[in-house]
Amino acid sequence: MPSTACIPPVPAPGDAAELRDRARGALLGLAVGDALGAPAENMRPSEIRARWGRIKGYVAEKPAGTDDTEYAIFSGLLLARHGCALTPAHVEAAWHEWIADRAEGPFRGAGFSERGTLENLRRGLAAPISAQHRHAWSDGLAMRAAPFGVFAAGRPAEAARLVAIDGSVSHEGEGIYGGQAVAAGVAAAMAGARPTTVVAAALAVVPDDSWTARSLRRAVTVAHRGERAVRSAVVIGGYPWTDLAPEAVALAFGAYAAADGDFRDAVLTAVNMGRDADTTAAVAGALAGATQGEGAIPAEWAAAIGPARGSCLPSMAGHHVLDVAELLTPDENGKWDTAGPAPAPAHHSAPARTPEPAGRPGPARTPEPAGRLEPAGRPGPGAGPGAGAASRSMPTREPEPTGRPEPARRPDPAPRAKPAGRPGPGPEPEPARRRTDPAGHPAPAGRSGSGWRPEPVRTPEPVRRPERVRPRLRRTSEPGRPLPAAAPGAPTASGTRTPAASADTPQVRS
Repeated sequence: MPSTACIPPVPAPGDAAELRDRARGALLGLAVGDALGAPAENMRPSEIRARWGRIKGYVAEKPAGTDDTEYAIFSGLLLARHGCALTPAHVEAAWHEWIADRAEGPFRGAGFSERGTLENLRRGLAAPISAQHRHAWSDGLAMRAAPFGVFAAGRPAEAARLVAIDGSVSHEGEGIYGGQAVAAGVAAAMAGARPTTVVAAALAVVPDDSWTARSLRRAVTVAHRGERAVRSAVVIGGYPWTDLAPEAVALAFGAYAAADGDFRDAVLTAVNMGRDADTTAAVAGALAGATQGEGAIPAEWAAAIGPARGSCLPSMAGHHVLDVAELLTPDENGKWDTAGPAPAPAHHSAPARTPEPAGRPGPARTPEPAGRLEPAGRPGPGAGPGAGAASRSMPTREPEPTGRPEPARRPDPAPRAKPAGRPGPGPEPEPARRRTDPAGHPAPAGRSGSGWRPEPVRTPEPVRRPERVRPRLRRTSEPGRPLPAAAPGAPTASGTRTPAASADTPQVRS
């Protein structure tokens, strides 16, 4: 059950300009942290120091976001389309149209949880059964949870509710809790909450006795002692996989708390701790970016972030995190943007690609500029930024929710072809029925009249095979006639043999 502690008081969101600045800081901070941490993924601190010393900036020749950034864009566009009315059916349909039913392409960097989800969806399984795989506890939901906190600024509980709906297709248990903690923390930071309040808001939406809550509490308790203490308190030594949601989320919050919300320190602390460094740095960057705004991100780091390359999700190529931030926040007049994403700065001027129809991938299309979106009001309960708020970004077909989704059905197996020359059994003949109307049923020759009715067909009786009679030895003798003598050496009725005649055997004459 959720935490018994009340969600701490979160300040009311500021004006629209402040919200947009924090939203851009959160999502740009996510992409920057992802790009900084990608080279150090799955490494130990000692290995990082041996190769680069202490990482203080980009160490890759061409820094770029990984699957963390592209899945965050995917969830952000989905949320911009449906808002508070988001349902598992919407999420499942988007996974099919934008990921599962398309040609995968390179699909580089995808985590085990995403691959397990795609396999289940392609087998015909639906949510929440599609989330039942071996890696439902991964940090794959946490890495794409920041857009929900941006959308539900100042409402941590609502952010946690929405991200759990998104995660119902791909995660369960600790995987859901990790995403809820991140979404709630970003929602609190979007309203200008202090780091201690951000951490408290994250803890308030997950069960007290969960692995995620215990790890998070241990991390922030020792955060003042530095990154080595945080890592020692959280990391599961000897476990081969580094994408555990309780571990990654706790490392990210520990780095954020150790830096007291400072963007540069929080991200670099997360990167130099290693493990799933791209995800931990992305989450720490989202929290710190929402706390301090876009201006806290170093310009040289922000300049390297361009539109998504589609290295993991080809359908996300051309989308930029700053465009998603614009879609999830109201404009200066307190209304949701009705004219599409704002003109992109020089460093992310590539226009968004128009998505291909589901199930019919074709050759790459020339990018088109995003068109005007349909007008929409400010979202309230049960309504998002508007059906047209991401019409150039999400699939055009929107499933109609019809209550509780039906359980997934396995496709009927294709009928097997019959081997040549071996016809299968024909259909069973229907039993003969007595017709009351002779019309259309001509009488046989010599029988006519309105009263004639065909006799019912009688089922022939099965032919019985004659019983097999085994010959038995019988003793038959006529009166006054003795039985014939047995041939010498022949078996008798008692099983003995008649002795053969010899000179010593007396012969009896009748």
